[in-house]
Amino acid sequence: MSFEDKSLRCYDCGATFTFSAEEQEFYQSKGYTNEPKRCPECRQSRKSARYDSSSYRAPRQMFPAICAECGKSTEVPFQPSGDRPVYCSDCYRKVRLSR
Repeated sequence: MSFEDKSLRCYDCGATFTFSAEEQEFYQSKGYTNEPKRCPECRQSRKSARYDSSSYRAPRQMFPAICAECGKSTEVPFQPSGDRPVYCSDCYRKVRLSR
């Protein structure tokens, strides 16, 4: 199958960009069935924004707790409600493996 360059409109910025025959062959070789919705510039800025936000994520809030198994102080990533036991990481591994 031979491909010809296509002009597409970017979903984000509205600019017209070329979906080249080489790119179309590449998409087909990867099994992609949809044409790109974004121009190369918007695709790159979207990738950068995704990378930046995931690598600089705010640290998770931790809450103090006492391990129900060994009694030592620990921190957990949720607010203990008191109706279920809370374990330190070592005891949690032991309890989880015994199930």
